[in-house]
Amino acid sequence: GSPRAAQQRGMAAPALGKAHLQDNVEYLYTSLKSIYRRSFFPLEEHYNYHDFFSPPLSDTDVEAKPFVLLIGQYSVGKTSFINHLLGNPVNGYPGSNVGPEPTTDRFMAIMHGEDDRVLPGNAVAVSPGKPFKGLQAFGNSFLQKFQCAECKSEILESMTLIDTPGVLSGEKQRIGRNYDMAEVCKWFAERSDLILLLFDAHKLDISDELKIVIENLAGNDDKIRIVLNKADQVTPQQLMRVYGALMWSLGKVFRTPEVTRVYISSFWDQAYKDIGAEGHVLFDREKSDLFRDLRDIPKNAAVRRVNELVKRARTAKVHALVCACLRKMMPAMFGKEKKQKELLKNLDIIFQAVAQEHGISQGDFPTTEIYRERLVRWTGTGRTLANLPKLNRELIKKLDDCLANEIPSLLRPLAVGQSKSDDLIQRPMYSEAAACSPAFQIGRPMDDEEATTLAMVRAALTGGDDDDPP
Repeated sequence: GSPRAAQQRGMAAPALGKAHLQDNVEYLYTSLKSIYRRSFFPLEEHYNYHDFFSPPLSDTDVEAKPFVLLIGQYSVGKTSFINHLLGNPVNGYPGSNVGPEPTTDRFMAIMHGEDDRVLPGNAVAVSPGKPFKGLQAFGNSFLQKFQCAECKSEILESMTLIDTPGVLSGEKQRIGRNYDMAEVCKWFAERSDLILLLFDAHKLDISDELKIVIENLAGNDDKIRIVLNKADQVTPQQLMRVYGALMWSLGKVFRTPEVTRVYISSFWDQAYKDIGAEGHVLFDREKSDLFRDLRDIPKNAAVRRVNELVKRARTAKVHALVCACLRKMMPAMFGKEKKQKELLKNLDIIFQAVAQEHGISQGDFPTTEIYRERLVRWTGTGRTLANLPKLNRELIKKLDDCLANEIPSLLRPLAVGQSKSDDLIQRPMYSEAAACSPAFQIGRPMDDEEATTLAMVRAALTGGDDDDPP
């Protein structure tokens, strides 16, 4: 009954709650791995999902620590920002360089380790304990420009930081890369919990390469935060103009009505410059807000992992339905080549018909141009659209049942962002009301050819499965 005993009891309760939450998170990850192997992977494998989108998920991918991805032009302070987060180690994190020129010439994954060391990309990509197996798809030329730095830091116990090469301006410098920078950034972005776009108060221009990189981040808008670094190097009046110019530049690249959060400060271990010292209260608050966002990442990581898996499942299901539709539209014997060209040309109408028939939101469909390119690549190896798998209702039903029942039941014990997650997962994938929605109508009048194509697709979708071509 002593105050000391009461204090001890009061301190023990949060620790117990934290341990309970950790047990729930570990149980969720174990269950997600089982669900993916049992209900998601069979559908992906049957419909060649991995040829069109991303490789299969490994157990390490599911339970990996959250990623924080940093992107920006050269010398905007990405590496200094990371060193500041790590507690300013004497020589920076292993393998880091800091300078006004483009110093970081490779992708660096900064992870927790007992000893300071740098691991080469090829070794990291095949390491069973690290979530980078999918990077092998970018080939040896990229893996030579990828490294993993391990060092002991408290923040790295709960997340992995990804430092990227400074995005260059100018055609000549961009041609020098032997890999697709935008596609690699997209790979990391899809697996990241937070994406920080860094800008320098003196470097606001968005180069062609940075524009492509940002456009490739589409679909990850909720993860993106803008960091206006080195804000202490201009006067408050200049800072207002800099902020306005930055928002104007970003408005031309981000095609969303939502305003992206911008953090304004100077993220390194030096004192603020005299010229911008008047804004030190603002800078401290902004820095505190960003660090709080970073601290919150591990709390929300489990729910976000479920969210990413559900997004993947929706994409896989749409892919399966589109493949089945394309196969069904192909002739059994003659005129396959002509029909294939016609179907690829009218892919947007195919998407519309599948959306209407199955009551699926058009937001679940991939970009028409990208999907067409992947279909062309897939058929370029001696195959035709007639070789796509036909509709397997059993696999799709298994996926639907899992999304409707198993995954929501996993989230309830976490009690973190439950209502939002349940709304996301329990949104019906088949709905008569959705099929009648004007959102599924083409926004311009259809010409006769398009109307005929749509009618043919609908007829094929509502017909039986027995007359599929062999």
